[in-house]
Amino acid sequence: MRLLLNILWFIFGGFISGTLWILAGAIMVLTIVGIPWAPAAFRMAGFSYWPFGRIVVERDNGPVGCLLNGLWLVFAGWWLALHHVFIAAALAITIIGIPFAWQHIKLAQLAIMPVGKDVVQA
Repeated sequence: MRLLLNILWFIFGGFISGTLWILAGAIMVLTIVGIPWAPAAFRMAGFSYWPFGRIVVERDNGPVGCLLNGLWLVFAGWWLALHHVFIAAALAITIIGIPFAWQHIKLAQLAIMPVGKDVVQA
């Protein structure tokens, strides 16, 4: 079931979402100053491409992680979160799209504060 959900997810929006996370990470790497955010963006890109059967767990990064998340929100997080909310709204219109919409809502929450999160198998 996970494989089927992940394939459908990838076809109907996961490809775009994962690519936007990679774009955000690449922009951060190009600015050199944004390198501390790149690993979190690339980790979330992999999760965004193939989310079913995996969960996000929080690890403690302390005040540095809080500062990095705050800056991430200002420079990249808000537009990624907005993207996920718009796609979720479009998917929620159909009954079949509701599980995918729920996953986009989870990704929107992650887009706000991705630093200090790890993706593990469920």
